[in-house]
Amino acid sequence: MIVRYLLAALVAGLFSGVLMTAAQEARVVPLILHAEEFEGGDEAAPAAEGTTPTTEGAAATHEHSSLGAVLLDMASSLSPVSVAYAHDGEDHEEGGIMFGMSRFSGTLLANLVTGAGFALLLAGFSLVSGHPITVANGALWGAAGWLAVHMLPAIGLPPELPGFPAADLTQRQIWWIAAVVLSAAGLYLLFLKPGIVAKIAGLVLIAAPQVYGAPQPSDISSAVPAVLGAEFAVAALATTLFFWIVLGLSLGFANEKIAKAA
Repeated sequence: MIVRYLLAALVAGLFSGVLMTAAQEARVVPLILHAEEFEGGDEAAPAAEGTTPTTEGAAATHEHSSLGAVLLDMASSLSPVSVAYAHDGEDHEEGGIMFGMSRFSGTLLANLVTGAGFALLLAGFSLVSGHPITVANGALWGAAGWLAVHMLPAIGLPPELPGFPAADLTQRQIWWIAAVVLSAAGLYLLFLKPGIVAKIAGLVLIAAPQVYGAPQPSDISSAVPAVLGAEFAVAALATTLFFWIVLGLSLGFANEKIAKAA
């Protein structure tokens, strides 16, 4: 039975990843392409070295200047905007950004992997905690996932466009991972555990990374208009919310089908 639940979660994640890619192509990618028009000069050199700062569908950015950053890059690929965007500086003339694939192909692949991973995590947590995901509460599960992975970390590290200033990559990724873990634990205590002590502990965990503060760049000047950055942040968070709601509902639907067939 558990294997069937996990397989259903995998299918739900792949389905949500496909829809996420379509949403990004409609709302997020045009803003990224527009922002790239403002890049040049100082940004060109890092791009040629494979160290262009940018993000997925919303909080951390990606650089590949050393092998030591690979594991953190894999973790940061779970941030709001697709990891495929991190490679737009490589082989740009040929359109290849990820193992020779086009921007769209790389984005689709990253979203499929990310969607499947998130679905398995959500389904596994549901099984371990004893709180089943159904069609009735699927949207709430999705909203909780969005809060933990995207919205709450975005308070300190909002989705950033190419060309926007950013702090040290490793520091941002470590803070983002810590914020996701603490936010998820805090939401669990806040909504799924009874007792006032658990509620207070949950609020403390959620607030902790924000109180500590996310790493910020020393120079915030950028050639990219601030209004474009704001539009991108809203679009990235909106598309990830769409992804999580679809994921929660898909998981709930699959779980109910399996329960009826059992």
